[in-house]
Amino acid sequence: MQEQATSSLAASSLPSSSERSSSSALQAEIKEGMESDEEIRRVPEIGGGGLAAPSASGPEAALVVVGPDRVQALADGQRKRGRSPADKENKRLKRLLRNRVSAQQARERKKAYLNELEVRVKDLERKNSELEERLSTLQNENQMLRHNIKEHHSKQERRRQ
Repeated sequence: MQEQATSSLAASSLPSSSERSSSSALQAEIKEGMESDEEIRRVPEIGGGGLAAPSASGPEAALVVVGPDRVQALADGQRKRGRSPADKENKRLKRLLRNRVSAQQARERKKAYLNELEVRVKDLERKNSELEERLSTLQNENQMLRHNIKEHHSKQERRRQ
């Protein structure tokens, strides 16, 4: 019987659908739905029938354990521990904004990385062309020196004869 009274009290404290649709009602619901850290961390004493001992806000307030991690506060306009639709929407919007910012930062990092790679490619191409030019020069010099050695050996052979 006491559970029925607490559930009807909880239902009457929730705004109707017409009240939730107005922006002023949403703002009021958001403000009312905010719980302090102490309220969130408060652990109710679980007694018989799923009800806890009255909280510090008064003897008419009671806590009902709804699930393993959810506690519903009844009376005095307190909301259940679960998030209200407006809180969920705010959380979703914040998450979307964080994702958007994170995606933009990732694009900027990618662009900087690609620019760095392009600079590195140009530097390596320049270095490669310098090395190819040096290789060509050294190959020509080597060929010329071999030719000079052959000529020198042939002259020495002629002198010996």
